[in-house]
Amino acid sequence: MTPTISGFDHQHITVADGVALNVAVGGSGSPIVLLHGFPQTHLMWRHVAADLAADHTVICPDLRGYGDSDKPAEDGPDTYSKRTMATDVVRLAAAFGFDRFALAGHDRGALVAIRAGLDHPGVITHLASLDVLPTLDMWDVMHGASAAVGFHLYLMAQPPGLPERMIAASADAFFGHFLDIWTRDPEAIPAEVRAAYLAASRGAVDSIVADYRASAGVDVEHDTADREAGHRLTMPVTVLQQDWGSALGFDAAGLWHEWAGDLDHRTVPYGHFMAEEAPAGVTGALRDLLKR
Repeated sequence: MTPTISGFDHQHITVADGVALNVAVGGSGSPIVLLHGFPQTHLMWRHVAADLAADHTVICPDLRGYGDSDKPAEDGPDTYSKRTMATDVVRLAAAFGFDRFALAGHDRGALVAIRAGLDHPGVITHLASLDVLPTLDMWDVMHGASAAVGFHLYLMAQPPGLPERMIAASADAFFGHFLDIWTRDPEAIPAEVRAAYLAASRGAVDSIVADYRASAGVDVEHDTADREAGHRLTMPVTVLQQDWGSALGFDAAGLWHEWAGDLDHRTVPYGHFMAEEAPAGVTGALRDLLKR
């Protein structure tokens, strides 16, 4: 049996032509949407979501192309752009009756959250990013031998065909590699959850690659346009990040200050999958954010 978030209902909500998102929703009160990362599903929020549901309406979707959400064929650069995926999220919240909501994202979901904050500043009340840099900065800091840690970014940036075939040929080994090397506490992702992540990713190779390919193309164009226009995140922002700077030689907080004025940037002693490894710490940071 596939694990679920205890006490949450599961629905499929249409957000675009031919695209419905699988979503777990629970609790009541002011809304917060939680977006998962790679190679995961909404299940990564199971601990945090259950805690926040005590006094918030918590909405946890699978992003388009992931989990049990629809996986449209990549028919152009915008199919999996973060702009398109952010619009999905805004429409999802509206389907539940919310025209304003807080938004937190991890990894890929954080990139969607950042884009939602830039594109829909009147909708996103608070924004949290877990362990990622904005797309434009991510590419800027990846250079030299240190960039080897991001080999998957370059692989999935290639034109359609080769990366999909290579990954599909050994999908469990590929996706499992990241679950292994990015986890400080292996027990944080139990066997049944790991199996669910691998099964979901195995069935979504094309759409996952398309998501990453967009981040090497159209997403960079959108970030560049915002930077040149001086657009910034106007809502309170919290960033939880591993100490990437010391490893890759950059000032993560400084980069984030270029995007957000009202910023709480925290370097944390957690692994990448921090919502699963340190749910109390993540939940506490989100509750602090929501008070601002």
